[in-house]
Amino acid sequence: MWIVLVTSALTLVSYYRWLRVAQREHYEPTRLFAIEWIWIKARPVEAILLGAVVVVCLASFVLPYGAIVGALLFLGWPVGMSFTGAKRLVWTDRVKRLAGVLFVLHAVVTVVIALVAPVAAGLLPILAVPLAEAALAIMWPIEKAMAKKWQVQAAATIRKVDPRIVAITGSYGKTSTKNYATHLMQGRWSTLASPASFNNAMGLSRAVNDRLQPGTDIFVAEMGTYGPGEIAELTEIFPPEVAAITTIGEAHLERMKSRETIVKAKSEILPKASTVVLNIDVPELALIAENLRASKRVIACSAIPGTAAEVIVADGTDPTVSGSASTITINNETYAVELPDEVGHPINVAIAVGLALAVEVPIETITQRLASIPGTPHRAEANKTPGGVWVVDDTFNSNPTGAAAALAKAKRLAGESGTVWTITPGMVELGTEQAARNVEFAQAATASDKMRLCIVGRTNRKALRAGEPARTIAFESRKAAADHALTAAKEGDVVLYENDLPDHYA
Repeated sequence: MWIVLVTSALTLVSYYRWLRVAQREHYEPTRLFAIEWIWIKARPVEAILLGAVVVVCLASFVLPYGAIVGALLFLGWPVGMSFTGAKRLVWTDRVKRLAGVLFVLHAVVTVVIALVAPVAAGLLPILAVPLAEAALAIMWPIEKAMAKKWQVQAAATIRKVDPRIVAITGSYGKTSTKNYATHLMQGRWSTLASPASFNNAMGLSRAVNDRLQPGTDIFVAEMGTYGPGEIAELTEIFPPEVAAITTIGEAHLERMKSRETIVKAKSEILPKASTVVLNIDVPELALIAENLRASKRVIACSAIPGTAAEVIVADGTDPTVSGSASTITINNETYAVELPDEVGHPINVAIAVGLALAVEVPIETITQRLASIPGTPHRAEANKTPGGVWVVDDTFNSNPTGAAAALAKAKRLAGESGTVWTITPGMVELGTEQAARNVEFAQAATASDKMRLCIVGRTNRKALRAGEPARTIAFESRKAAADHALTAAKEGDVVLYENDLPDHYA
């Protein structure tokens, strides 16, 4: 009996690691299994080690102490995944509820084993992650139901304050576009935007309940999704007058499996809106724009000069000059503007301009305020060290389009003489396209003698090694890579941080 109790206690300790992973993965069921698989793919030895743990645990049927040894081994698996992590588990009310359900499931299994078959104590560590996944699955609908009261309160606040709602979604660029659009709208209206990346029902409800005050003219809501149905639910609580889709990309392929499903999920933002703002450089969105013109006001946006669109934002004529003039065309009238160097992809600016036009911000106000639109934190932010080395921080939610833009910016800052040192763990959640996109980025990041690639971790190491071998080096941590690059970099060089995966990734 005491072997069962000791094994049970050790397994309980192991849950701390997986609760932390669950919190970092937004409590989504199946994500613990997904993270296990990422480690096994990145480091095949982990499969051997996990198999050894299982064998030792099952040996408890004939060697009772095998259960304790197996539980101790499981505490250290996967090897290399920090137990506590740089960001420790935060004991929120939601975590406490999840931990409570997990404890009950674990206790039930422990009691059954103790009473029926004590020799099966080794099953406890084997069942640890499946039980944690079961707890997540149990709590997922319960948490959604518990959140309803905050959503009801938010809906009531929306009715009371009665702001015009501008909703934004897309595979990439949501937060940047939201920030740009809010800045432009504030030239005429009292405007509140959902903070940071608060783009689900709870985040938006919290933003409204805590911050929406009487007198607010416009509420700008960023809306995210992991699958069909989620944005439709958001638009029931926060019905948009104006809706925008920034782009359709590969950011959700891991969960949604196909581009068609992504288009369907993102398009749920459109039905309730009377005005839609769409990036027609994306073929699917161009078709949607064409089909909706008969029933809605459509503001088509593009970053390609000469496109038949209501808003076109084109890059400056000289990409080697910081802050060089760009052009913006609004309803066939072209204006010269100087966008801050911190501003990202032109299509995000175009969508923001389209949203401002949709809520009647004067063109003169828009063009004046474009010169001061803010950069977005951790999205190609550039700063220079005292030693004259540029550091470009593009660590938030990397995607193929944004990564290419950040690399282009780093090359511009380096000029002809500087070296670009790219530090990256690669891009994730791209499904079947993940390896190919990381291969492409690695090749771009080592395309010349003035470029170096520092690979962080193992999640995408194989794909990232497709770059020029002589210009590529792998490190176990971002700190080690940064120490190397910043030590080697000279005045005029650029260190680009491209993405920063949570430390529970391989």
